[in-house]
Amino acid sequence: MNTFLALSKKEINQMIGEFKIIWLPIVFVLLGLTQPIMMYYLPVILETLGGVEGIIIDPAMAKPLGGEVLASTLNSQFDQLGMIVLVVAVMSVIQSEKANGMLAFILTRPVSISSYISSKILIHYLMAVLCIAIGYSVAYGYTAYLFTTIPISQILLAFVLYCIWVLFLITFVTMLSTFFNSPAFIALLSIVFLLICRFCAGLHPLIDMLNPASMSLRATSILITGSLGTGWEINIVVTLLIIFVMTVMMHYWIAKKKF
Repeated sequence: MNTFLALSKKEINQMIGEFKIIWLPIVFVLLGLTQPIMMYYLPVILETLGGVEGIIIDPAMAKPLGGEVLASTLNSQFDQLGMIVLVVAVMSVIQSEKANGMLAFILTRPVSISSYISSKILIHYLMAVLCIAIGYSVAYGYTAYLFTTIPISQILLAFVLYCIWVLFLITFVTMLSTFFNSPAFIALLSIVFLLICRFCAGLHPLIDMLNPASMSLRATSILITGSLGTGWEINIVVTLLIIFVMTVMMHYWIAKKKF
């Protein structure tokens, strides 16, 4: 436990040194602001600019509900630009220590590989959750002010489900950072794979039960319809199992390489 706490403290100090603790929350605050403000003022902006050819704005059209706006924030902002930002923030979490020899130095000390990996994943995951929570709260505040309010129970449940998807994302990028030595390749492979997972979510109920990205889809479904959909229990179990398998693979890889 003392080793784990020491490694976790090292990760936190490194985040502070790289200013992640500053720029990551700012990015997610901006992402949280973007969607509700854009959806609220878009008709006004188009009307001010004289409209766009072929697009007719119906003044009688009802405004979207708050749940729809907050769901689109998760879909259009957090699951796209937000995901890319998290990948960039995590892509070198182990790769950089392999490159500069720090990993070999750490493993010569009385440090277990499990403590090393878990500290990396946990600290970056908590940082990601904190940043998303801040952006999510800002998005809800503006959504409730500009549109309609959303039941707190739906907001919290959607956030918990989305955080499971984020845990998969952080673990997957950390795994690639363990396997490969090029940050650019790690980022590219992570982004492509995660976007494919997100694109496949919702295509078929069986895919949704096996696809970790379906946790994000279920989060947006909670906000819009109040329903989790079918097979959500299996989806959670499968996602957590995949995360466990990836962690075991990282442990085996580091132990086999004998850094």
